[in-house]
Amino acid sequence: MSVFTTYLQLGFFHIFNLQAYDHLVFLLALCAPYVLRDWRRVVLLVTSFTVGHSLTLALATLDIVGYSPQLIETLIPVTIILTALLNLVRAGRATLRPAEPTATPAGGPLVLALPNLLAVGFGLIHGLGFSSYLRELLGRQSRPVLELLSFNVGVELGQLLIVGLILALGYGLIRGLGVARRDWLLVSSGAALGIALVLLLG
Repeated sequence: MSVFTTYLQLGFFHIFNLQAYDHLVFLLALCAPYVLRDWRRVVLLVTSFTVGHSLTLALATLDIVGYSPQLIETLIPVTIILTALLNLVRAGRATLRPAEPTATPAGGPLVLALPNLLAVGFGLIHGLGFSSYLRELLGRQSRPVLELLSFNVGVELGQLLIVGLILALGYGLIRGLGVARRDWLLVSSGAALGIALVLLLG
């Protein structure tokens, strides 16, 4: 198996590792409000998160920036808490029901929307979390460019699959079972908030 394929698989399966479930919970909180919404906003949101974590993953893995692993372990659940709280505020204003139109209203920023800017900032933190695992794998390699690239591609493929599953789950509940959007946001974000608080206080 080639180096590229090996590290691609490691990146992909790291996302599904139970020890990295904090990233899964963050993706749930990040994408939950966008079920049945404008697909462009979902793409821009995930891309924003990718830009943030790819940057710090590269910088930390190549020893260009240093960081405290303990601090990152604290900040990751904080990002989940803030994202979930923002969702709960949205849920309080959500009035759409399954039978009503769900298109995103015209107007308003796309690229520079607040959720995208937050996703970039939170991505910077999560990238450092990914780098801790990657640096353990690499050992003493000083310039693991190929490994870094393939690992990052694997992480992105895993994230895209997770985002797709989250959107499909929300779609099935709202369209298939008639769950109100407000209830979907309350339950998914409340669960993410609870798990993040356990991580933060544990």
